Order: sequence, then structure tokens, then C-alpha cells
Amino acid sequence: MDVTVSHAEADCRGVSEILSRVGDKWTIQVVVSLRLGARRFNELKRQVGGISQQMLTRTLKTLERDGLVDRTVHHSTPPQVQYTLTPLGHSLSETVRQLAEWAVMHRGAIEDNRLQYDASGKLQAFPT
Repeated sequence: MDVTVSHAEADCRGVSEILSRVGDKWTIQVVVSLRLGARRFNELKRQVGGISQQMLTRTLKTLERDGLVDRTVHHSTPPQVQYTLTPLGHSLSETVRQLAEWAVMHRGAIEDNRLQYDASGKLQAFPT
């Protein structure tokens, strides 16, 4: 049995992992918050409603590791830390902005479609 992984399979796995990361709801909200400029941690926490301190810390570290966010420590008393998007992060923010615009533009139609689907009884037809 051949267990070698083709380039296409490896590419799909790599793309899937990246899309999973950048499609995460916290990642998207942090990127949107940083789109207009540098933010301090607590400012980000206020802007990203519902995120815990631990989840924000984890999200920012992951974004920094992926090269989407820069973390800058200003040596003052007390030390201040600011987060900004890198050029790579800005390129993602443009795509996220377009996706958000699409969602706003089509939200009504999607809600209508969901109501029609639910009323049709098709949802109950799925095997359990």
C-alpha cells in the first residue's frame, strides 16, 4: 500500500489549515478591529465583544506567529503593548472586509431562505 502523500493532498491540507485559522470568528473580529490602526490589548478586548482575555491572548499570539500581527512593547511605566496588522494582515483584512460587505448585502436573502427551508420540513428529513 502506497502511503506517500501527493502534492495536491498536501496543498489541500495546508490550505484547509490556513482557512480554518483565518476563518475563525475571533481572528476575523481582531483583524477587523486592527484594520484602522494600532490597538492596545484592553482596547481590542472592548471592541471584540464576548472574547475572554485568554482567548484574545491566544488569538493574538497565533496571529503574530502567522505573521499577520506585530506586537510592539513600548518601554514606559507601566509598559504598553500595541498590536498592528502587518502587510500580510492588511491583505487579509481587505478580503475580510469584502466578505463582511457580502454578508451584510445578502443577510436578508439568507434569512428568508432559512425560513422557507425550515417551513418546508426538509430539515426533519435528514437521517439521525
